[in-house]
Amino acid sequence: MSNDKQLQKEAMQMLKLTSRTFYIPITLLEPTLKKTVASAYLCMRAIDEIEDHVTLDSGVKEHLLRETASLLKKPFDHEAYLQLVSPYSHILPEVTLKLGNWISTCPSDIVHKVQESTSIMANGMAEWVRKNWHIKTKEDLNDYTYYVAGLVGVMLSDIWEWRDGTKTDRDLAIAYGRGLQTVNILRNVQEDKDRGVNFIPAGWSIDDTFDYAERNLALGDEYMKDINSKTILLFCKIPLALAKKTLQTLKSGKEKMSRSEVEAVVEEITGS
Repeated sequence: MSNDKQLQKEAMQMLKLTSRTFYIPITLLEPTLKKTVASAYLCMRAIDEIEDHVTLDSGVKEHLLRETASLLKKPFDHEAYLQLVSPYSHILPEVTLKLGNWISTCPSDIVHKVQESTSIMANGMAEWVRKNWHIKTKEDLNDYTYYVAGLVGVMLSDIWEWRDGTKTDRDLAIAYGRGLQTVNILRNVQEDKDRGVNFIPAGWSIDDTFDYAERNLALGDEYMKDINSKTILLFCKIPLALAKKTLQTLKSGKEKMSRSEVEAVVEEITGS
């Protein structure tokens, strides 16, 4: 097996291990998009694991994220990155340690966009680590969800346009990502509280947060109206449908959807 094919196979295996929401939609994309979006997702997942790490000191997190952001602003120096993360290689997950691999699987004429969005995300995450995730206002929540999820929407919009000329509204793309992230926040309220973090603005009730999520997911529906490509549309529809169903599940008092419920949503959308 060629090195390229081996890396792509490794990327898909890592994707399956790290993403419940995006693995299936990515596998439904045509081959070039599948390779590109898998690479992009794993790049962002790599830095997300630094921000979310339970034992890394905040100062270390901020340093790693800012230095990684800097490396991503130019042709990626794999050796410099390995030197950066090597003191923490015993505690960082494989998806983070192999960031250079994920970048190398991305097509050369779009990799600069993937690196650019990931770099902006890393700097934004570093800023929120520095603030210890103190979200006080709706503006804070908008800012945080932009960096950790809205940028995924921007990057995907860049990829769609690069691949087949599909033009989508970047603001709606950001809202779509924001909605998905807010569902994650709602799902993890207790877990976050246990580690001393609260992503819900001061004075907001859970109902206010549900409303915020639903408004942004509705903008996700608007985002998809510009998409004509069947596989891209499927890709976008599945996470959105899962997020809406998760909100219903949480409102009913359950912690999460069952595997069979997830499968039923996917089958309904794909027609399989």
